Amino acid sequence: MTSPDLRHHGDVDAAPGLADFAVNVRVPRPPDWLRERLAAALDGLGSYPSKLAEQRAREAVARRHGRSPDEVLLLNGAAEGFALLPKLAPRRAAIVHPGFTEPEVAFRDAGIPVEHVLLDGDFTLSETSVDADLTVIGNPTNPTSVLHEAAKLKTLPGLLVVDEAFMDAVPGEPESLAHDPGVLVLRSLTKTWGLAGLRAGYFLGDPEILQRLAHGRPHWPVGSLTLEAITACCSPEALEASARFALEAAEHAAYALEQLQDLVVVPPRAPFLLVRVPRGTREALRDKGIAARRCDTFPGLDDTYLRVAIRPPEEFAVFVDALRVVMEELA
Repeated sequence: MTSPDLRHHGDVDAAPGLADFAVNVRVPRPPDWLRERLAAALDGLGSYPSKLAEQRAREAVARRHGRSPDEVLLLNGAAEGFALLPKLAPRRAAIVHPGFTEPEVAFRDAGIPVEHVLLDGDFTLSETSVDADLTVIGNPTNPTSVLHEAAKLKTLPGLLVVDEAFMDAVPGEPESLAHDPGVLVLRSLTKTWGLAGLRAGYFLGDPEILQRLAHGRPHWPVGSLTLEAITACCSPEALEASARFALEAAEHAAYALEQLQDLVVVPPRAPFLLVRVPRGTREALRDKGIAARRCDTFPGLDDTYLRVAIRPPEEFAVFVDALRVVMEELA
């Protein structure tokens, strides 16, 4: 079994009563229009999820990315996508780290050898000689907030699996590979739309690969509310709103970078940033009512790093003020 530290996520660092800068969900609840869509779907919960609803959701995703419906596999959140990857039975999997740890958990639990591609410095990609027939990387990467160049991603060995869970928070999605039929792309809808408790996501990829991933899933693998959420969040109106949110997120990231300056390891391209601070900072912040994500559970990082969710300036100021006090106390 894998180390329990690899199963650690930001929701564990957050707790009732703490100001939450540990979880990378944009809003604490879905917007009103989405809540109304989901509420209207509640009366249908007495019926099994229909093939028609599934087809509508797949078609909505396909239109959103310029793909065909058979290039879409609907998921109960991106986490399910990672859990399905061992079905591809790679001889050896490479994971680019520091990065989200769930794919490594899935491969190791399935007995598939895992090779680390460890990045350091500014955590950007360079040439690698890793021997693997499948490589997983996040773009933007969690927790470093680096946006990798699409051309460099395609130099990685084997089948390329790109976790684009935060790509919709990047204005214009300039380095996305969601349009590339030779890449397996994983998307999440839970971060932007406040749906972490519902679980909603999808794979984009070659139909034959998607069929292998879907083989053996239980009947009705995705529930009715998730199907409704996927359809709604891929509508033209939702995409317009998402584009506005991405521009807003970039403004908030610029503010956060200005406030924290040299503590920030890499200028953030996602709605979170990686900071380097003295040991004990996370615990001291917690004592002051502030939750931040520990980073010593990410391969390649230690307890001098924290991942901090970027919030609107008036909220982020709470974190900045608390961090300033803690840094003075630790000094």
